[in-house]
Amino acid sequence: MWTRQHKQRNTGRLIVPTLCAVVLAYFGFHAYHGEFGIYSRYRMQAQVADLQAQVAAIKGQRIELERRVQLLHDGTLEKDMLDEQARRALNVSHPDEVTVMLPGSGN
Repeated sequence: MWTRQHKQRNTGRLIVPTLCAVVLAYFGFHAYHGEFGIYSRYRMQAQVADLQAQVAAIKGQRIELERRVQLLHDGTLEKDMLDEQARRALNVSHPDEVTVMLPGSGN
């Protein structure tokens, strides 16, 4: 009786674990570095913090501008505010006033 002896190859047994390891490495890499990964979340949180700081600064500027506009309304017109705006816009002053030009002040 003839028997065939087959030599067992180790490569056949390593194919499935190797493929699983490659797939896990792929998904692990993209879970950290991908568009919606952990690293992107930290970057977006930093960007959100920066944008919130900008929003707070712009809100402060808006409140200041609204206050200045309120001073120029008809019912509450303040002469000092009107005088300041006219002098700045027309670049004029009274003859008896002293004007001091500061370096670097464009306004």
